[in-house]
Amino acid sequence: MKIIVGITGGIAAYKSPELVRLMKKAGHEVRCATTEHALQFVTRATLETVSGTQLYHNLFVDNSSATEHISLKDWGDLLVVAPATANIIGKVASGIADDPLSTLLLAFSGKPVLMAPAMNSLMWSHPAVQHNIKTLKSWGIHFVGPAEGELACGTSGPGRMVEPEEIVKYIATSLHSSAQQTLSGQRWLVTAGPTYERIDSVRFIGNYSSGKMGFALAQALADAGAEVELVTGPTALSISHPRIHRTDIESAREMYTAATATYPTCHGAILSAAVADYRPSECADHKLKKQGDEGMNLTLIQNPDILASLGKIKKTGQLLIGFALETDNELQNAQGKLQRKNLDYIVMNSLRDTGAGFGTDTNKVTILGADGSRHDVGLRSKQEVAFEIVSTITS
Repeated sequence: MKIIVGITGGIAAYKSPELVRLMKKAGHEVRCATTEHALQFVTRATLETVSGTQLYHNLFVDNSSATEHISLKDWGDLLVVAPATANIIGKVASGIADDPLSTLLLAFSGKPVLMAPAMNSLMWSHPAVQHNIKTLKSWGIHFVGPAEGELACGTSGPGRMVEPEEIVKYIATSLHSSAQQTLSGQRWLVTAGPTYERIDSVRFIGNYSSGKMGFALAQALADAGAEVELVTGPTALSISHPRIHRTDIESAREMYTAATATYPTCHGAILSAAVADYRPSECADHKLKKQGDEGMNLTLIQNPDILASLGKIKKTGQLLIGFALETDNELQNAQGKLQRKNLDYIVMNSLRDTGAGFGTDTNKVTILGADGSRHDVGLRSKQEVAFEIVSTITS
């Protein structure tokens, strides 16, 4: 793999030469790019020696091309920023490109980026930094760390850059196939988020799904080279990737129409949306008024089963993956759904698991295959879980 290591002006930059050395030892080609302040902590000669290539550290001086950020983008499979300071995180989140590294980061669209944050604990916990990180994650940028421990300022807490060995391990286990574009030329369908079933002009039946798992899956597929058709219910999430094509819907019937029209031309589909099983039999075109102390009776009718419908039209060679969010008899219910709906895999998770389920940034799942296989994924970020799911179903 061709990896670009981006280095910023933080004390943790002293770890960067070792990171480059370990990457080369693992068989990767490595080039380095720095900010001006990074060279206050680690020298140009050191980085050029360990990488064996010329350092990209100035937009206009000592470089063969004024557009080296574009040629580097074309060369690299993966960009790793280590350390990633609050400054570089804020620049990318705001679209600022005023030095070699920030310019390269903005040009690196459509390829995977990994950041290893390093900063004081107070800076790490600041709302602005957390907001910027949330923004970058919504764009598909990966994060590893920070770790907790003793900091350069003498205090202790979250903010230490993870060790170079951990970054190399993360690349090998969570980013390698995406950087290698293993799904290039394939088209995939992903459904995400909730559906809203209207009662009247202002009320609806819905659920707590945020769409985070589905968006992470779309990103993982796109990072691996696939063209992704993302059909999503109402969500506040945003996503930016040249290979992700987003369709926003509201109701289960709208999602059914979009999914059944798209799936026949896809290599596979991952249906992670939390689709409402039922909808009101009637929807008022005005706000229903309260009538005294009487309650409101709603008659519910069944929505189309999107997963089962795709299972019926699935062709030889196509893959179909569903999700099963359970609260009891998890394994039995998930296996029954896997067989009943003609799925290749089903991803099971339980609301009883802390840190898993709706609205969280983490998940814990079990991937069950129609061939009897089982792959347990412990509590991790939804980005990491998405990678594990994509790796398992496409291996």
